[in-house]
Amino acid sequence: MEVEAPAGTRPADVHQGLHSEVGALRGEHPGRARNPVIKVVELGWLEFVKPDLDRAERFARDFGFVVHDRTPGRLTLRGTWSALPCLVIRRGPGARFVGPTFLAESVADVHRLARWAGANVLPLAGGEAVQLTDPSGIPVRVVAGLDRPAALAERDPLELNFGAKPVRFNATQRAPRAAAEVQRLGHVVLETTKFRRALSWYLEALGLIVSDFLYLDDLRDRGPTMAFMRCDLGSVPADHHTLAMHLGPRVGYVHSAYQVTDLDAVAAGGEYLTEQGYRRVWGVGRHIQGSQIFDYWRDPDRMMVEHYADGDLFDSSVEPGWAPMSASGLAQWGPPVSRDFLGSRPGPGMVGALLKALRDGTNDIDKDTLKALAKAMAA
Repeated sequence: MEVEAPAGTRPADVHQGLHSEVGALRGEHPGRARNPVIKVVELGWLEFVKPDLDRAERFARDFGFVVHDRTPGRLTLRGTWSALPCLVIRRGPGARFVGPTFLAESVADVHRLARWAGANVLPLAGGEAVQLTDPSGIPVRVVAGLDRPAALAERDPLELNFGAKPVRFNATQRAPRAAAEVQRLGHVVLETTKFRRALSWYLEALGLIVSDFLYLDDLRDRGPTMAFMRCDLGSVPADHHTLAMHLGPRVGYVHSAYQVTDLDAVAAGGEYLTEQGYRRVWGVGRHIQGSQIFDYWRDPDRMMVEHYADGDLFDSSVEPGWAPMSASGLAQWGPPVSRDFLGSRPGPGMVGALLKALRDGTNDIDKDTLKALAKAMAA
């Protein structure tokens, strides 16, 4: 459903005091499909290939994961909540992202999606799954019928004294200086050269809906260039974004985010990672789109991962917000965004990706887009 507003003007008050001051203009993307094939309910897990599982396990434990299973060729990691193991790492040459797995509400939905895609339904760990490929070429699995492991013990969120509403008396506050306890997988961020087609595919095939769009200030007439998408759970609030995707000269993984219980878990967990010799990418700060308190790190294979707490939850009634893409618009507070986070450090890989993107006439990248992206990331 589109937001109706006279051309060139801002729409009604739906966004005032909510998550975005500006909504769509007349005719802009509605941020959801009218009749999606299915509606996935959760991001299940992410799959990676890495050459050194011992090194991957050391970082995982330091970051706050619990090892669910380990074989010579496979490492499975989970959080404390009763959720499926959130990372599957297989031994292989090089380090690369394979793809995400989403959870469907039912096995019937898996079969419906398979019929729509002309794909086969396959057994998977006691459930059923369908393997698809999005328009960018990224493998996407959808599964249902799997059993969740029981929750694990974890510390409660700290009680905080807020101004005139104190709750803690005769007690000090001493967050443990230890590895953060990851509770669950929150979201994954992908980059694509085929943003418009990939966006439509995720909305139609998986029933995701957009919480916020970002656009290039000089090229808004070309449509959005980033989308923060959540699961459509109707009246049940869902994470602001389960999948975020932005236009760029490369295709693939940008980062993934893992929830911890509170700000102290983010900060103390970061101090622990520093003591173990890992390198912070950016943080601690608070995002604008999604509002998460964030802290970004590189694992030993240079994959970027995020601790976060206190993210927004929206039900299906909330329409997409619209905001210009800019480096300064990524956080409400915190240190200046790093070049490492923005991926703006030049190198042979970046130059090759830019040239390849410009030569490919089937994607959404051209010289004007690259110029506007560079301007946005310098803003």
